[in-house]
This record gives sequence, C-alpha cells and structure tokens, in this order.
Amino acid sequence: MSHKPTPYSPNFPPSQGYAAPDEGGNSRESYPMHPQPGYPGPPPSLPPGAQPLPGMQPGWNPGFQPGYAPGYPHPQPGYPHPQPGYPAPIMHQPAPAQALAQAPGGWMNIPQGLSNCPPGLEYLSMIDQLLIRQKVELLEAFVGFETNNKYTVKNALGQKVYYAVEDNDCCTRNCCGPMRPFDMKILDNYRNEVIHLHRPLACDSCWCPCWLQSMEVTAPPGTVVGSIEQEWSICKPCYVIKNATGEVVLRIKGPVCTFSICGEVEFNVYSKDGETKVGKITKQWSGLAREAFTDSDYFGISFPMDLDVRIKAVLLGACFLIDFMFFEKSGNVESDGPGML
Repeated sequence: MSHKPTPYSPNFPPSQGYAAPDEGGNSRESYPMHPQPGYPGPPPSLPPGAQPLPGMQPGWNPGFQPGYAPGYPHPQPGYPHPQPGYPAPIMHQPAPAQALAQAPGGWMNIPQGLSNCPPGLEYLSMIDQLLIRQKVELLEAFVGFETNNKYTVKNALGQKVYYAVEDNDCCTRNCCGPMRPFDMKILDNYRNEVIHLHRPLACDSCWCPCWLQSMEVTAPPGTVVGSIEQEWSICKPCYVIKNATGEVVLRIKGPVCTFSICGEVEFNVYSKDGETKVGKITKQWSGLAREAFTDSDYFGISFPMDLDVRIKAVLLGACFLIDFMFFEKSGNVESDGPGML
C-alpha cells in the first residue's frame, strides 16, 4: 500500500479555516521583480478621517517621507535671538606677549618715551623695589662643585625684569671660592646684555685695608655708570656708591652680625652724608633646608622711585657683591659671620 506524502499537514482542523495549500497552481510562476505597467502606487490622499501632520504636503512626494518639507529645515518665525546683555563671542585670543606681560610670572613691559636713559635701564625708572632670587644648582648642593651663579631679578609684582648669570671659569670658581673675581652679565627679556658687572680680585679682611673689595658697573657694557667700593671698617661692612665721575652719591652700612639665622639681614642705604636713610638691601630668610644645603639666596632692594636709573643699576651690583662676600658658600660652608671679622 502506497502513501503519497502531502506537502503540508496542518495540525488544526479544517473547520477553523486551516486547510492545505492548493497544489494545482503553476510551479514555474515567480514574483515579478519590477513593477508592471499599471502597478498601483501610494494613495493620492490621506485615508478617510486622518489629519495631516504639521508641514505635510497634500499628496505624496517621491523620495521624501511624509511630514518633512524638501530641503534643510530653516528656523521658524519667532526663533529666539540672544537676549540683551549676552556676552559677545571672542573673535581672537590675546597676543602671547600681552598675556605674558599680564601674568604674575611674566616679563615686565618696557616703559616707552624715556629720554636720556641708557638702553635697557628703562625698566628701573618705574620701580622702587627689586627682588633677587638665586637659582638652586643641584650639582653644587650635593657634590660641592662650584658652578656659575644665576639670578632672576623681579619687581614687586613678581614680573621678571632681568636675568643675571656669572661668567667665570671652573678653576677660578673652585680655587678662590667666594673671594673669586668674576664678570656678571645682566640680560633683559630679549637676551640683550644691558648691565655688566666686573669684580676684580681683592681681599675682604678688615686687617688688610690697602686692597679692599670693589665692583665696576657699566650700562650698556663699555659705558661706566658707577662703582661700589668697600671702606675700611673693623665691625660693620661699609661701602660707598659712586657715579660715573667718581663722586660719592650714596653709602651702605651693614650690621655688626651678618648671620642669617631665621631672620633678615639688612644693609641700609644712606645719603652721601651718611645721615638720611633712603633704602636698604635685605638678605631674606629662605628656609632651613635651602639655607643649610645650598647657597641659593633671596635678596630685596628698595630705593627711591626718583633715583637715577644709573644709580639703581649700581645698587643692583652692590647686592651681588654683598652676596658673594657674606652669603656665598665655599665647600658647603657659608661665609657669613660677625661683621667683617
């Protein structure tokens, strides 16, 4: 007995509308891939009772979805504009030089319109205080090998005014120690040497008054603007500030004790008669670790605002001379002590 399998065997009774498919059709019939002429398209209008969406055009737009107008949508009328007082957009950033000059750690702007002023000393015409900070040299701190001293000179606002660097050879630095002769270049923001300091080799002992310390200041280099000369004294360090012609214009008197232990050491600046105090050079306490292991120091200089810029430059040189004489270390041993002894 043979049984012909049926291609479809429903599991539901035919009485509920389920029946096997009709096999009498043409087995070679295929669904047309392209619309035939007369293929019904979308309805030309909305179904009965349907409401058009906002912006929907009547009918059917080929290539677009219903409810969207052709093209990029533009702002509708009534689009809110910026309210009054809204900040204007930033069109450009500040120039690097302007941003640097306004920053606390930037360089000071050079004053303009000054006459009869050596080039590079215009900065000193607008300030009455200078802050000098010596750079820490790690090789010198841990090994004891003496290196060229470097300083940053700032104004009272913390803006850089000058950068000073010692110009010396290795043998002189390590053999002569704090008594060494040196040349120091003081540079501006554009790396131009505006002040040159020259310290010759001399004695710093009060028992040898015939060959005392001195320093010549030139600004610009090659043009003498003044000098610092040590006066013989047993207890207190004393100096005279001279102008380009060798005339005494100011005097400096130091303390009896120059030990900088948890406090400041002041060298007062007086008028040429030694009676009126007009400023001071201060060695500031820079912290226990910095004072104990390095010779990197902090100094402050104050002077009258209307003082000649050339004499201000000479006072800056006097600060470096005082640093070498009393606060420079030799073999990690600081050279400060009780006055000139």
